[in-house]
Amino acid sequence: MKILYAIQGTGNGHISRAREIIPLLQQYGKVDLLVSGTEAEVTLSQPLKYKFHGGSFVFGKNGGIDKWATFKLMNLPQLWKDVYSLPLTDYNLIINDFEPVSAWACKLRKIPSVSLSHQCSFVSSNTPRPKKWDYAEWFLKYYSPTTYHIGFHFERYDDFIHTPVIRSEIRNLQPGNLGHYTVYLPAYDDKMLTRLLKKTDKVQWHIFSKRQKTHYQEGNVQIFPVNNEGFNNSLANCEGLLTGGGFEGPAEALFLQKKVLMIPMKNQYEQQCNALAASKIGVPVINEIDDRFIYHINNWLNDDKRIQVNFPDETAQIVDNMVKLYAKPQPVLS
Repeated sequence: MKILYAIQGTGNGHISRAREIIPLLQQYGKVDLLVSGTEAEVTLSQPLKYKFHGGSFVFGKNGGIDKWATFKLMNLPQLWKDVYSLPLTDYNLIINDFEPVSAWACKLRKIPSVSLSHQCSFVSSNTPRPKKWDYAEWFLKYYSPTTYHIGFHFERYDDFIHTPVIRSEIRNLQPGNLGHYTVYLPAYDDKMLTRLLKKTDKVQWHIFSKRQKTHYQEGNVQIFPVNNEGFNNSLANCEGLLTGGGFEGPAEALFLQKKVLMIPMKNQYEQQCNALAASKIGVPVINEIDDRFIYHINNWLNDDKRIQVNFPDETAQIVDNMVKLYAKPQPVLS
């Protein structure tokens, strides 16, 4: 069997999930890997068959997307060139984790593909959303369209939605508590975060930054470059995680029984939805960093509430069911 696994390269969550899924897929045949996007620090240990520019957004420093940098990064002519040039012959199964090049290549050639992603959980109207409709619903629907859907979210909102994929490297950790707090807020400036968090002088903070290449410390705040092993170690031994409105990071922290405080990115609809879903299971959410930020932080620091989650290890079974349901015994014709 020949499998194409296409992965979004914006952010680290997609790549992190793929690190768990790729070895499982390799039990069923030869797996070709495709990554598009430019904003991930976490890497795969397996070689890539295809690497595309794709369509990425750039994190800003004030809690949102850097629209001008994102615009400059976009290359729609190259995106469509890649869509039409991607060879899809002979694949028995094409899997997509919110990756646009392969998704549109399949759609335009009428070749079935399977979403294996967090984003496809929004196909269901049961998945939590703000009450006010947002045009970003179109983005979630058309950015990476596929034939079939296998979604992941904090809860099982529909029959095709599963609880999060928790990587084996996280499941196998021995959690401790050294008292520090781990921070991953890539849409905020490190210096601004450091200035604010230094006001909690009795608390130690580990900020993981997309912008820094070396470790340094200012008072009770340490700043580290994003690194998978370093972040996992900090998370395993922290008191809590201060993070954005992503999905995989908060899910892993909740699995490890850590406190979580979420600050979703401004004008980023998916993160707003994730934060709403997390709040429904008890995770506190701050909408922005403003004059009351330290007040909210101190309330969180003083609250020892731990949220109980049930994220069973079902990934191998999900992959097996997917292969049995959707893999074609004959090669897919382009």
